[in-house]
Amino acid sequence: MEQRTVTAEINVRSIQDTASLAEWLASRAFPGALLALDGDLGAGKTTLSQAFAAALGVPGIVNSPTFTIIKEYRGSSLPLYHMDVYRVTLEEADELGLDEYFYGEGVTIVEWASIIDELLPPQRLDIYIEHMGGELRRIRLAGSGEPYAEWCEEWNRMGATTK
Repeated sequence: MEQRTVTAEINVRSIQDTASLAEWLASRAFPGALLALDGDLGAGKTTLSQAFAAALGVPGIVNSPTFTIIKEYRGSSLPLYHMDVYRVTLEEADELGLDEYFYGEGVTIVEWASIIDELLPPQRLDIYIEHMGGELRRIRLAGSGEPYAEWCEEWNRMGATTK
């Protein structure tokens, strides 16, 4: 059976708008959920990750794990596995045992996910953040498989945008 993919697009005008989207996504999170983030340097991947972590109840500061590659956090509702694969090759990433995270007890966020696309589970939410100047960002969601396709459908039904 072919996997269903549904897309949605959001325009955000502030960090608070990005945080609102992250909170909405975090409210739907479940063990094994995967958010695959991409976008230009400085587009807001870490900002979205930080807001998502806060919504999961992760205490303290959440930084991009650029040099450590993977950071694990305990949230009040679910663990969060935050990855930044910008500085690894596909071969190096393959040796990290990422499946343990992808299919684990927590939610995984991967920044620069396209670098390891071949290693990612096919069911996931791809998030591409595009810097449009100033605080304006365009965020494109692509939900592949369930429940991610449903999330995008729900967002589209709500007519959700922060124009």
